[in-house]
Amino acid sequence: MTAKELIAKLEEVYPIEKAASWDNPGLQTGRSNKELRKVLVTLDITETVIEEAKQWGADMILAHHPMTMSGVKKISTDTLAGRRFLEAIQADLCCYSMHTNYDVVEMAPVAGEMMKLQKPQILDVTGIDEKSGAPEGFGRVGSLVRPVTLQECAEIVKQIFGVSKVQIFGDLEQIIQRVAISPGSGKSMIQPAIQTKAQVLISGDIGHHEGLDAMDQGLAVIDAGHYGLEHIFMERMCRWLQKHAPELEVKKAAQENPFVII
Repeated sequence: MTAKELIAKLEEVYPIEKAASWDNPGLQTGRSNKELRKVLVTLDITETVIEEAKQWGADMILAHHPMTMSGVKKISTDTLAGRRFLEAIQADLCCYSMHTNYDVVEMAPVAGEMMKLQKPQILDVTGIDEKSGAPEGFGRVGSLVRPVTLQECAEIVKQIFGVSKVQIFGDLEQIIQRVAISPGSGKSMIQPAIQTKAQVLISGDIGHHEGLDAMDQGLAVIDAGHYGLEHIFMERMCRWLQKHAPELEVKKAAQENPFVII
């Protein structure tokens, strides 16, 4: 199977057109006619991941996050982005990312399912599906199967997503049931959560001021980290590849949560 053939399979399910306008999914480096045997699946394409791919003899790195979203004007060893691009190109690695298009198609509904949200709705509508005519977008909002305290909700998040620590903005004893969840960076999801009458937003990358502002508007926040919620991409994509491209050898990168609380 060539890279082009695999990309066609992926984009049939996760179309590039569903990505946000500011995003940069797709083939980042490599030859579209390259024959693939081994695919390394990761959340981020770091220098460590590129080295792991080289050592394993991977032909492609399939990632959630693009190598760059701001553009690269120069490719040289003088910059971190340049070093990553050069390392991948010199190793003849195809680097492909599926970011907000994957979020819209799979990450959002799966996160809602994992939290067992009742009657889930799209948290932030970004468009209309051309085939079904149904709305699509980021995150999900719905009700838990039963009311819980904010602290109990945080413990549920930790258990479901396998994270050891979360950061909470809000009254731990507050009783909540209507929940919004948006894996990744959730700062822009605070207002949609408030507008959909969620009592708590579960997301990542919530800063001090954003958390305080959310609380002042009646919204609690459970920050489980960017990696903490989005790492589900790796396991699910490995399973997808094993099912739809069984001729490929697939491996999840040894990447772990880079954010350590001590």
